[in-house]
Amino acid sequence: MTRSAAGLVFAALLTLAGCRGGEPPTPDDPVQAAAVDAAASTTAAWVDALDAEVGRIDAAMPGDFGVYIRHFGPDPGTLDRGDDRAWYLSSTIKIPVAVAVLEQVDAGALSLDQELTLAESDFVDGAGDMLSYKPGARFSVGDLLQKSLRDSDSTATDMLIRLVGESSLNRRIRAWAGDGFGPVTTILQVRYDAYGPVHPGVAGLDNMAIVRLRNAEAGEARLDALARELGVARDALDAESLEAVFDRYYEGDRNQARLAAFATLLERLVAGELLSPESTRLMLGHMRSIRTGDRRLSAGLPPETDFAQKTGTQLRRACNVGVVDPERGREGATVVLACAEDFEGLAQAEQAFQALGRALGATVLAAPNAAH
Repeated sequence: MTRSAAGLVFAALLTLAGCRGGEPPTPDDPVQAAAVDAAASTTAAWVDALDAEVGRIDAAMPGDFGVYIRHFGPDPGTLDRGDDRAWYLSSTIKIPVAVAVLEQVDAGALSLDQELTLAESDFVDGAGDMLSYKPGARFSVGDLLQKSLRDSDSTATDMLIRLVGESSLNRRIRAWAGDGFGPVTTILQVRYDAYGPVHPGVAGLDNMAIVRLRNAEAGEARLDALARELGVARDALDAESLEAVFDRYYEGDRNQARLAAFATLLERLVAGELLSPESTRLMLGHMRSIRTGDRRLSAGLPPETDFAQKTGTQLRRACNVGVVDPERGREGATVVLACAEDFEGLAQAEQAFQALGRALGATVLAAPNAAH
């Protein structure tokens, strides 16, 4: 892995300038001020100490471990071990989805009390309880936001993406974070994009056929189930293995981002630049209460750490992103992003996330003037 703190800061400035119509930030712009602080503090003791720890964690985990840390306050600094490339985000894309929804709520175009009717075509496999409801059930936008962020419910997420519009969502992401994100799609589209090259008949399967695949274990059994849904023999599938199927999908750019770009989105969120104070509080409250992060970063962070987060998991891919002390914004918050790939088992990635949490507690969060 590589580390380039100062360079990414100045790139972030150019990105932000671009998303503000090409005009450079003014000298008193808080985004510019924070970036200059980070660039000026690349020799902060916690940066080198954490870099060494992350290097050991990366070496111990099979596969690759990308990490990006941006700390604000009296001892600011940035650690970038994201290899200057995009990482697959899996369910952490539910953060920008929620921001897009709440932005429209703030603008008066949507209401949290507005109700949507669940249709059979909305169902997609994944975490959460939406698959237990029957078509015709009604859910408020506020309920769907909570299910998407806290429970990582993919059906709720896809309903919200369709509500705001996929094209609109991607335009807003570029406005918030520049061009560091690839296209964000529905979760159901991920399945079609992954399985599509395996057989031309995949495009004709309805969403419930895709949902039924979850009943088969990941691996050869999943491909056997896909062949049954298609009504073809297993050897008619252009798939050596399920891992090869998803590796081919990961070679694209969908639902991927450079960690620095995602960090900018999170920074601007906690700085109050993307949403109203009320919507920001709602968003962070859901992120503090997620039910899928107990075995990742939070398991290694110091007790009682205020960590607003989101996790994501897909075949041989896992991420954990969030902000420590989000209420402090640019006065002392710490933006944390970590993604693991090509590990042999999820437990290996979870151990890496936990080790990173411990390393954060011993370095940046223990630095002078830190909140911990």
